[in-house]
Amino acid sequence: MEQALRVANLKKNYGKFEALHSISFEVAPGEIFALIGPNGAGKTTTLRIVATILQPTSGTVHVYGMDVQKDAARIREIISYLPEEAGAYKNLTGVGYLTFMAELFASDPAVQHEYIQRASDITGLGERLNDKIGTYSKGMTRKLLLSRTVMTHPKLAIIDEPTSGLDVVAAIDIRESIRSASADGMAVLLSSHNMLEIEYLSDRVAIIDRGTIHDIGTPQGLKEKYRKSNLEEVFVEVVQQ
Repeated sequence: MEQALRVANLKKNYGKFEALHSISFEVAPGEIFALIGPNGAGKTTTLRIVATILQPTSGTVHVYGMDVQKDAARIREIISYLPEEAGAYKNLTGVGYLTFMAELFASDPAVQHEYIQRASDITGLGERLNDKIGTYSKGMTRKLLLSRTVMTHPKLAIIDEPTSGLDVVAAIDIRESIRSASADGMAVLLSSHNMLEIEYLSDRVAIIDRGTIHDIGTPQGLKEKYRKSNLEEVFVEVVQQ
């Protein structure tokens, strides 16, 4: 089976600072794969390279066999990226924003309608979609942005800190939306410093710290390997070794 994402010996330097130290991992179609680690670990840098926003210093990244440096335009047609700091136009209504984005993604009115309907269903916002985004809570805005991220049925969704700053109820809704989208075959690459949350969301995780991946496995497999009760304890054990 062709991998959705294949990262091999990826390095990224900012001047003399090496943000990524030859990291490698793969993500299968329909898999939710998470990079977990503290702030500054290299998670966002990795996601931005995969999303064709940053250029790697060395190493290779392939999305469904396409090289992020040679085939960036083609890759952008099949991926979607949601940064942690993403925002929406506060003077638009929720449905107005989704309509605007659908018109950017497709020229066929029928396809636009399909995208808008799918995104509307994913948000779970109901009648609140008719209200201006400026009246939304942070959780509601994040749901809207996530629905925009997956409305086009991307083959790979790249999501940075999906529930950062959200309350428990909003975070659970976001996790369920991501799970539902991946069930349709969409691969998902996440980053998060919330290891306990990712434990319940991801199929596999990579523990990353200071630009180095220390171990990769299923949440349950890693807990059993290191004889720990949760991923936070696993992380501490791994990086100390």
